[in-house]
Amino acid sequence: MSFVFKAAVVGAGTMGGQIAQTIAAAGIDVVLKDVKQELVDHGIAVATGVTEKQVGKLVKKGRLSEEDAKAQVAAVIGRIHGTLSYEAFGDVDFVIEAVPEKLEIKQAVFAELDAVTPGHAILASNTSGIAISDIAVATVRPDKVVGTHYFFPASVMPLLEIVEGDLTSPETIATTFAFAQATKKQPIVVGEGPGFTVNRILAASMSEIFRAQQEQGLSIQKIDDGLKGKALPMGPFFLMNSLGLDPSLHLQEQMVEEVDEGDTSASARFFNHSRQTELVGQGDLGAKTGDGFYKADGSPNVDGDGDPDIDRIVELSHLAMVREALLLIEDGDATVRDVDLGMAAGTGLDPKRGILPPLLKCDVEGLDVILERFEQAAETEGDRFDAPPTLRRLVAQGRLGQKTGQGFYAYPQYDETQVAETVKLETREHGVVIAWLDNAPVNSISPQVIQDLKTVWAHLEQDGSTRAVVFASASPMSAVFSAGADIKAFTTLGEAGAKTLLDDAHAVFRSFGTSSIVTIGAINALAFGGGSELALAMDVRIAAQSAVFGQPEIKLGLIPGFGGTQRLRRLVGQAKALELNLVGDPILADEAYAHGLVNTVVPDHELLDVALNWARRLAGQAPLAAGAIKRVSDVAGLDEGIEAEKDAFAEIFATDDATEGIGAFIDKRDARWTGK
Repeated sequence: MSFVFKAAVVGAGTMGGQIAQTIAAAGIDVVLKDVKQELVDHGIAVATGVTEKQVGKLVKKGRLSEEDAKAQVAAVIGRIHGTLSYEAFGDVDFVIEAVPEKLEIKQAVFAELDAVTPGHAILASNTSGIAISDIAVATVRPDKVVGTHYFFPASVMPLLEIVEGDLTSPETIATTFAFAQATKKQPIVVGEGPGFTVNRILAASMSEIFRAQQEQGLSIQKIDDGLKGKALPMGPFFLMNSLGLDPSLHLQEQMVEEVDEGDTSASARFFNHSRQTELVGQGDLGAKTGDGFYKADGSPNVDGDGDPDIDRIVELSHLAMVREALLLIEDGDATVRDVDLGMAAGTGLDPKRGILPPLLKCDVEGLDVILERFEQAAETEGDRFDAPPTLRRLVAQGRLGQKTGQGFYAYPQYDETQVAETVKLETREHGVVIAWLDNAPVNSISPQVIQDLKTVWAHLEQDGSTRAVVFASASPMSAVFSAGADIKAFTTLGEAGAKTLLDDAHAVFRSFGTSSIVTIGAINALAFGGGSELALAMDVRIAAQSAVFGQPEIKLGLIPGFGGTQRLRRLVGQAKALELNLVGDPILADEAYAHGLVNTVVPDHELLDVALNWARRLAGQAPLAAGAIKRVSDVAGLDEGIEAEKDAFAEIFATDDATEGIGAFIDKRDARWTGK
């Protein structure tokens, strides 16, 4: 991994200016380059407008004064340095290219960047569909070339697709992931196939809508009115008209050419709308030029007045999304969480808006129902609706979604009687119990969670029938296993209360290691801070491909307080543990496996099955022997190390820097360290 202290953006258009603004707003200096001064000025003006709008909202909420707002705008824009040359690129750590979407232009820029940037610098392309490997051939460092696909507007949209080329190194992916988080983006890591992940799935959906409209002569206004809030947050033709018909057409053409290999028959998965091709050809690109799918006066500009069967269009659109999503997953280009999180954050298919992303929708409606729809659609629409193998496999397993407790995601089937509120039990066969972490929204390790862990553990040991416990997140599609300790709760405890909490946490975590009950962590997503330390206390850790670990306490002026300085080094070694604790940046699942932090990495949708499989095997071992093996395997000074950690944590917690770090975290600002 490398670290980003200075970045650069090449291409000062609207997107480039917004990308530069997100970097500068995160406190990172950024060079903004273009070939003409008026273009550079435009990019800086875009960044200024975005920043003024952002701080203006804080002023309206009373969180900033007018004077402080002006100072904040000046500070952010002061970090953006416009230029017409590469003179300032000699010490950059991360470059994002945002030039026109043509391979030859991008290759020329990357060849130039390769010659003017340090050898450690990462070269990223803000491409929406060009293969990263094709861009990387222009450099002698293809391992450091990666895609960073921002969604428009980049200053607003949270999603960032990190696109991995054939030769992109794990270190490059890890650095880019950390950079994305530092700039307040939600990253997903995807393959470089046509359209990557979100655009490919969206194009599949749009193809069914376009096909129905053109072949049946339907009214685009009636389609937009009917699909709004069902298939997409806004009507699809209105959406494309707003974003521009040319990028949408380019995407559809790319899908037809590269995925369907030019096939335009009914079997083809993607579809070009002939009217869209005409409009783009004559320069009518939508709202930005006046006319598009809709004319400047708002009237439809596409022939057709038929009444659409909205339910049928929604159904076919959803099936097309599921088909492409599962093909991506089967090819290893995305995970279940990548798909749904990407569609939620990138296209608005968000449960918070009342629209479910494609795979979560399958779970809600029932995978058996979805399979039946595929089979019916294949009969009436053709073999583009052949059901993907993964869907057939899950249905054959009886994994039908929410109604059975497992589909693409796992759903708790709680025991009728519970002994705690934030950690709930589900009893399975063969002495296996699932302990579901259920402290919404991010499963923070609060004082209540610690008490509930103690209560649950005492109950399980007293019961005597439990031989293995799987710890899992109770939230389907959750972005977290546990986001860490509840820092705000810590600040209300006082010194004595904080010490009691630490003692209680260490006692219950320690009891996991000394008990004859075997513990398995099913880590589905983010496990940070105290959440990571909870996982470290488990005997076995099974990571989903989407899992991310981290010990970010140092960024708050603290140190790990629940065993992170001790258990981590016993798993990954002194050097790597010291790095993770000192740097505080995330570590992705594959790297965690390579260093011994987790026992195995599995596809997202197989996580609970694999964890339960391990649990059943370990539950079948001799309990006294299992307990003895656990205890004697862990006697190398751990207690002494824990006591040293507790003392150090108490000492650090009382410092000015800790107070400042916590205050900055709560206030969402950068901390000002004094070393006191």
